Amino acid sequence: MLTLEGLRSGYGRIEVIHGVSLAVNEGEIVTLVGSNGAGKTTLLRAISGVQPTSGGSIRFAGETMDALPAHQRVMRGIVQVPEGRQVFAPLSVEDNLRLGAFRRTDDEVETDLDQICATFPLLAEKRRAAAGSLSGGQQQMLAIGRALMARPKLILLDEPSMGLAPVLVEQIFAIIRDLKARGLTTLLVEQNANAALAIADRGYVMETGRIVMSGLGKELLDNPRVQSAYLGI
Repeated sequence: MLTLEGLRSGYGRIEVIHGVSLAVNEGEIVTLVGSNGAGKTTLLRAISGVQPTSGGSIRFAGETMDALPAHQRVMRGIVQVPEGRQVFAPLSVEDNLRLGAFRRTDDEVETDLDQICATFPLLAEKRRAAAGSLSGGQQQMLAIGRALMARPKLILLDEPSMGLAPVLVEQIFAIIRDLKARGLTTLLVEQNANAALAIADRGYVMETGRIVMSGLGKELLDNPRVQSAYLGI
């Protein structure tokens, strides 16, 4: 579904992503792990189109994405849940969800809104509340729900467990597994490498802007180098 070939990106004269190549197949959860500053967020931003690239290519569902602006990538089915959730705090939960469907012109937005509220009962309870009044875990659910309102084919999740209590982390990963069961393809960036690799079909390890290792999620989970560097074992 998604193929990166030799992708390069950076900020001004500073290159952060150095020729990254990876693939995500339809229906997979693919996890990208690495330390802070490895370039993981920059890579997701480049895929979604909010970060310019300086080399290489991005292909999605057989189409080259390199020249497409971010909103057109959303229309093709690439949707990102950003690091830090980035909800619109003064707006209601419902309005935040509706903003996820702002590019849609079909007649099923209301149906999808009801489905999201059924998937996330806490959001249904707080439908009229300001998004900024929600807890961190509730805001993460809202950010995921907002992305789902765009009917993505590929969802990019950037640090969904960041700052959450362990019980909420379990809930977020349960949601990610449920999305896979529904057929959604996921590229997951996550500091909690143990939990992320445990649910991944495949994974990549990123260091200083380069992919240094790849394999099945379980293989990476059991790899001594990964255990030492990212799992604290």
